[in-house]
Amino acid sequence: MSKEHAPEPLDFFIWTVEDVGLWLEEINLGSYRQIFKENGVNGEYLEGMSMFTTEQILRFIRRCHMKWGDFITLCKELRRIKVACLKGEQKVRRPWWAPSCLSVFFVKVAKHNRKSRVVSLKLEP
Repeated sequence: MSKEHAPEPLDFFIWTVEDVGLWLEEINLGSYRQIFKENGVNGEYLEGMSMFTTEQILRFIRRCHMKWGDFITLCKELRRIKVACLKGEQKVRRPWWAPSCLSVFFVKVAKHNRKSRVVSLKLEP
């Protein structure tokens, strides 16, 4: 992902630790950027949070020194991204690193992967 731009929401499950930091800045939780980086919080970790037990949630909040309100904001923003994904509101874009000659191919593959991903999102509680 490009360091100058916030990461693409559709791809949140493949975000790097740096992408998560950019997203935290975008949702006004930038004060947690460093602690998330130190704890290796990436997109895969964020996606898995929906399956956390109460004990795991409390451990995460303590480890990241989060306020409850900020944790709720984090969860709401993750939910917003997942809902937008389910509704098909996110645009499929070619990543900055992919050559332009592969744009059509990339979009087709991304749409196919997206359909598979949406099925797994629908299975979450």
